[in-house]
Amino acid sequence: MKAVRVHELGGPEVLRYEEVEAPEPRTDEALVEVAAAGVNYLDIYYRSGFHWGGHHGRQLPYIPGAEGAGTVRAVGSGVSEVRVGDRVAYGISNGHGSYAELAAVPERHLVRVPAAADLRTAAAAMLQGMTAHYLTRDTYHVARDDAVLVHAAAGGTGLLLVQMAKMRGARVFGTVSTPEKARIARDAGADAVIDYTAQDFAAEARRLTGGHGVNVVYDSVGKSTFEQSLDALAPRGRMVIFGQSSGAVPPFDTAVLNAKGSLSLSRPSLTHHTTDRAEILARAGEVLGWIESGRLAVRIGATLPLSQAAEAHRLLASRETTGKILLVT
Repeated sequence: MKAVRVHELGGPEVLRYEEVEAPEPRTDEALVEVAAAGVNYLDIYYRSGFHWGGHHGRQLPYIPGAEGAGTVRAVGSGVSEVRVGDRVAYGISNGHGSYAELAAVPERHLVRVPAAADLRTAAAAMLQGMTAHYLTRDTYHVARDDAVLVHAAAGGTGLLLVQMAKMRGARVFGTVSTPEKARIARDAGADAVIDYTAQDFAAEARRLTGGHGVNVVYDSVGKSTFEQSLDALAPRGRMVIFGQSSGAVPPFDTAVLNAKGSLSLSRPSLTHHTTDRAEILARAGEVLGWIESGRLAVRIGATLPLSQAAEAHRLLASRETTGKILLVT
């Protein structure tokens, strides 16, 4: 089969499109013919040699890709919940193997794709959809009339966060960098959009809340937005960092959280919010159900052939795209 592999850590150029041996499903795995694989910052972190804990976490060579959707072509002897021919999707926060024509995926991570949802949309929704789900329901339980600030609001996760927070009755403010991204965030339901290249987003968030500040900030940017984000929060507000596209937040004195209003800081991950089969089915099932019913829109910003994985990584790292980037076989 054709696949993309990483033989050495580095920039996008280390992604090699090549012929490899097709995987055989183990006892608890299904062999999925991948129709589309999602491209995520997690893939960049692993490929470049950075990952939380100080190591890249992959034995070289490896096939990147933690997310995908396709059709089951074979099952291991212990598989009972999916069958050959099923349309399935999966998102594994520390996973790999999706940048390929075939992937052997543990059954516990597979969910059936509703008939009304296409496979590309399902692939685009899994990791970022389940992430937005736990962020708005568990890390901070968004309530009616809460004020919510979403950074990178026109990105894949940002657009889903905007919509899910609006579902819960919140006022949602998004930060963006271009007029086109502002339009996309507004179309997703953002009540106000802040151009962080021209405005002080903390001051603007306070103005929009009558000087009070927002109840929660969802930040996937990290280093370049952290300090201002704290200034945007209301007393007892929650700062949620779930990514670091601009780099890691430097160490800081936690007394700052007290001085700025008894703030709290969370650094969650999807891994700890998909701990068992029931939790995966509940989160993914709700996300896919919203897509099927039309309550949740998934924006696919770019679709590239698997052979152009390096270009997909360049596009994602440039932060010039909107919505989700997919690789298709």
